Amino acid sequence: MSKVITISREFGSGGKEIGFRLSEKLKIPFYDKEIISMAAEDSNIAEEVFRENDETIGQKGQIDNKHVLVNPFSSLYEVPMSDQIFFAQSQVIQKLEKKGPCVIIGRCSDIILENAFHVFICSGMKKRVERIQDLEPGESAKKLEARIRGIDRKRREYYQYYSGNEWGNPRNYHLSLNSGKLGIERCVDMIAACVKMG
Repeated sequence: MSKVITISREFGSGGKEIGFRLSEKLKIPFYDKEIISMAAEDSNIAEEVFRENDETIGQKGQIDNKHVLVNPFSSLYEVPMSDQIFFAQSQVIQKLEKKGPCVIIGRCSDIILENAFHVFICSGMKKRVERIQDLEPGESAKKLEARIRGIDRKRREYYQYYSGNEWGNPRNYHLSLNSGKLGIERCVDMIAACVKMG
């Protein structure tokens, strides 16, 4: 297996868990939030700024000096924070590809790495609400559904802004799987089988 695997996912579909289990099955590294720490270190922008602006677009305004170590007269100050973060994360993702096979979750990694194997994980709303309720008991289904729709909208807008493509459109991926119908383990097995064949 010589390719990086990118996994885009609807919120609550289990895409992160699928990616983690896939990395264990294939014995390759797994990257999700770790990319934030790596990009923060490389760019000299504080990690908290990355976390606050993670997968958001159009964050304009000045960066205060406690969060970034650049010359205040630099042209960097004219670039929206979201663009700086996207660029920094893109560089980290490209470095990870050069290191060898791994699994990368989200962050438009499918458009950053043309030669990777791209997967999209979706699921029906009912299954997604149930999954999050299992992880976060006590929240009402109605509130969780609103949260799911909000996070999906944010991901869709972010993806379209930086790629010009439609998030979740099967044409943009090698494989699209419904984890609600297939289950987590079967999704892991199917991705692993496809990657090994390719």
